[in-house]
Amino acid sequence: MGETVAGIVANPASGRDIRRLVAQASVFPTAEKANMVQRLLAAFAVTGLDRALVSTDLGGISAAVLRALGRGGTWPKVDFCDGDPLTGTAADTTNAVRRMVEAGAGVIVVLGGDGTARVAAAACEDVPILALSTGTNNAFPQMREATVAGLAAGLIAAGQVDPDLVTHRVSVLEVVTKARREIALVDVCVSLSRHIGARALWDPASLTELYCTFAEPDGIGLSSVPGQLCPSPRSSPDGVALQLGPVGETPYVVHAPIAPGLVRPVGVRGWGVLRPGVRVELAAAGGVIALDGERELELKNGESAFVELKPDGPWVVDVRAAMAEAARKGLLRTETELGKERRR
Repeated sequence: MGETVAGIVANPASGRDIRRLVAQASVFPTAEKANMVQRLLAAFAVTGLDRALVSTDLGGISAAVLRALGRGGTWPKVDFCDGDPLTGTAADTTNAVRRMVEAGAGVIVVLGGDGTARVAAAACEDVPILALSTGTNNAFPQMREATVAGLAAGLIAAGQVDPDLVTHRVSVLEVVTKARREIALVDVCVSLSRHIGARALWDPASLTELYCTFAEPDGIGLSSVPGQLCPSPRSSPDGVALQLGPVGETPYVVHAPIAPGLVRPVGVRGWGVLRPGVRVELAAAGGVIALDGERELELKNGESAFVELKPDGPWVVDVRAAMAEAARKGLLRTETELGKERRR
């Protein structure tokens, strides 16, 4: 087996969108993101990983990690993905993930919200990702301690745990317009808004259609709407489709936590099952399409678009399964001489 590699991508902009001004969402500071990267690296070292690739940024995360690297510590070899100019946009995440894939990373850990995970998923090819929550809406990323996540990711990347046993492929929503093809990990919605604006969605009044890969009753974001009407687990191959409308003109109203501290009434005309492989035409001509809670695609008058649920999304690490496999194989324990004597 050659050199074992894992990647870490940390988005400095995650958790800093307009919803910070209209809700009571917590701010995820740069210092904590840098600390999470360091906890991941410390865990990697325990697993025997040879090398870690860390993304660079303009927000101070990679600079803090570099300073910590200079103070010494028990980490694997650390290299920074600094081969591309930094733009302060999603392109930085895309470039870093592609560099990690090219370097042979066995796992890529992504620090961010749903939007960051979506960008990483579009570039990771068949490399499993482990998304940790540091964003505003975190329906897709896991709420996990970085140390434990680092152990799980490191064991997989180091070849000690078989990824076939502890990763699974998730569904995605593919949106196709005349000019672009994009994916969403959680939800796609159609808005009557004319322009992208501040991107983040926080007012559901203008929404007309909603499509979700899964819908959990305890979820956050737009997927929480079907979560209270027609729950669909992540393990299901099917998704859900909803027709929305103004409150007061619909037969159902859901009071949904569309962002931390922001519970809004959402009018629902009806809903149904979204089957894999079925293309659904979007009634979005002249409106805006949002992906995973962020307005992304502006359509001109008369321009068409469709959405399709596809089962071939990214491979995702199951942290609990990875750690259970480590326990079964005894990967994180050793027997001392005292233990051997007692066994005799």
